[in-house]
Amino acid sequence: MSQNRRSRSTRATTAPDAALNSSPRFGRPRDERIDSEVASAVLSALKGGGYRAVTIESIARQVGRARSSLYRRWPSKDHLVAYAVVSEMGDNPAADTGRIRGDLRAAVGTLLRAFMGPLGQALAGLAADMAQDPTLAAVIRQEVLAPRRRSMREALERARGRGEVRHDCDVELVLDMLTGPFYFRTLFGHARITRETAHLVVEYVLRIIQPEGESVG
Repeated sequence: MSQNRRSRSTRATTAPDAALNSSPRFGRPRDERIDSEVASAVLSALKGGGYRAVTIESIARQVGRARSSLYRRWPSKDHLVAYAVVSEMGDNPAADTGRIRGDLRAAVGTLLRAFMGPLGQALAGLAADMAQDPTLAAVIRQEVLAPRRRSMREALERARGRGEVRHDCDVELVLDMLTGPFYFRTLFGHARITRETAHLVVEYVLRIIQPEGESVG
């Protein structure tokens, strides 16, 4: 009888744990239409008034949902903003194409598309707010930058295994070189970002990372 009680207790604690572990990172299962409307509303608010203009109440009102339904999916407005940014940029940008050139082109393509859209117009305000709000900055780094960098880091490690990347290259510096031009040009506006920009960034990075005397396909 004692064994049966322990068995029931185990099942009772295991089921919720399994459900929690299988849940999406940002909360409940997604309704793509609602998610798209929420992300659009957040980006519009960021563009118009910065981080202070984003409130759970105003976003819920814009998308015609109860405030409680948004809180169940996003525990704070920091997470709501992070979700909106991820929705534009993606969290796994470096698709495995089998060649490093293709992987890097896929990665910078996500930045090109994101910064040519609403996120590009909201980026300066978001960056300024991150400088003043350590909690927001930490959430953006954890939910947006960390998974994106991990994806690109894995692409470089795959390429290193295929002999396409030098073993002595500084991977973290390469990631900054790959993504930096898009952030810098978007923030300061001194030059446009175009498809040609994306192409040249990849080609310059490849010149640096490829083994000496070899050409990366």
